[in-house]
Amino acid sequence: MDSNSGPPWSREEFEQRLRGLGARYHIHHPYQVKMNAGELNREQIQGWVANRFYYQINIPQKDAAVMANCPDREVRRHWVQRILDHDGRAGEDGGIEAWIRLGEACGLERDAIVSLQHVLPGVRFAVDAYVNFVRRASWQEAVCSSLTELFAPTIHRERLAQWPGHYPWMDPGGLEYFQNRLGEAHRDVEHGLAITLEEFTSAEQQQRALEILRFKLDVLWSMLDAMTLAYVLDMPPYFTVEDSP
Repeated sequence: MDSNSGPPWSREEFEQRLRGLGARYHIHHPYQVKMNAGELNREQIQGWVANRFYYQINIPQKDAAVMANCPDREVRRHWVQRILDHDGRAGEDGGIEAWIRLGEACGLERDAIVSLQHVLPGVRFAVDAYVNFVRRASWQEAVCSSLTELFAPTIHRERLAQWPGHYPWMDPGGLEYFQNRLGEAHRDVEHGLAITLEEFTSAEQQQRALEILRFKLDVLWSMLDAMTLAYVLDMPPYFTVEDSP
């Protein structure tokens, strides 16, 4: 862990250090590397989509917790857009529905996705830890935890460019979610980054921001660890335990 017992970093250096944590982004996880190289089979793609859905449905709850803890009306007026992006509004389905269509494009049944029957315990634990952190943290710390969006556009562009060729069995219409997030994530990260750079100004606060972003990166990485065990190494939860009557 970096130490910063001296004066705070400049705004530019602080931002550079936040962005430097991109080396830990889950785009570099072996599961994602294989996915974007076309090396996963249908079941492994489906497992990822089904498990990631649990993360998707918790995003609006996480963002509602940010707003509930935030006394700043201007921040809330911007932040509420994130909830609408995922939950949708009149005439717009939103990101959660787009993710369901992605699952259907991969061959999953809608009921199997929304029932959460395929969600692994490790994925559920990681996502719940993130939501609980946001509920208990200060609103500034919660905003900081969203900064994994700094690294998201790259992964969305890669999927849009590579998946149609790697996975021709997948309906390309299901990739709408990634297309939409290219613009949404760019807008969101500008807002979240501006708040973080403005609010975390002391050396101690800046170090705390890095710790928070590492935590969120750990959440995303741990989700893929659980999927690797279940779908790549064929070691699903409790695979060593015989079924009880």
